[in-house]
Amino acid sequence: MPVATYCLTAVDCPDPAALADFYAALLGGEVKKARDDWYDVYAPGGHRIAFQRAEGHQPPQWPRADVSQQLHIDLNVTDMAAAEAEALSLGAMPLDLEDRNGQRGFRVYADPAGHPFCLCRA
Repeated sequence: MPVATYCLTAVDCPDPAALADFYAALLGGEVKKARDDWYDVYAPGGHRIAFQRAEGHQPPQWPRADVSQQLHIDLNVTDMAAAEAEALSLGAMPLDLEDRNGQRGFRVYADPAGHPFCLCRA
């Protein structure tokens, strides 16, 4: 029997409203403001991601081990090229797009606050 049930993932960032809007545009869903320093994205499928203001937030540096990723989110996509174009148009920054002759099933980006996330072939 589990001790707990999953509730949400909370992400530290300098601008929670902007980062919530980015992920809502990327994933779909609805942004709800809880407080000035906390916004939630209710994504399709019942998933919830929260964004909280962290004064002095320092974004991770991909792929340096001495500056932690802090977290990363994997997102499945059916059309990598279309998903990449949309993510970039929303403000994502490419970090590692190496394809390795089609052998690697993911590409790494940073969200507007600098957190890495991966688009993964479904």
